[in-house]
Amino acid sequence: MFATPSGSPLDPANLTRRFRRLLDRAGLRAIRFHDLRHSTATLLLEQGIDLVVIKELLGHAHIGVTAGVYAHVRLRLQREAINTLGDTLSPGRDDPDGTPVGAIVR
Repeated sequence: MFATPSGSPLDPANLTRRFRRLLDRAGLRAIRFHDLRHSTATLLLEQGIDLVVIKELLGHAHIGVTAGVYAHVRLRLQREAINTLGDTLSPGRDDPDGTPVGAIVR
């Protein structure tokens, strides 16, 4: 929640105007102020922060809301994890010491 110096509620239109001016000055493309919230949650998820923690930070009542909104990020992270595992288990990949990686995995 944002307030004016006198404590009254901030007019959303004023906040939007001010935010757009800051973006223009910084040479950034136009985004909504709310997009900052989404970007923060996405970055936290990509850094491995638990979805429950993100849900709490965002104030979502149910984890399903958070999971649904950020499903695309989770799917991408899952795909990256599978690709990493596939690369590790690929035939012909060797450790620097010459031991085949497949021989290390049990």
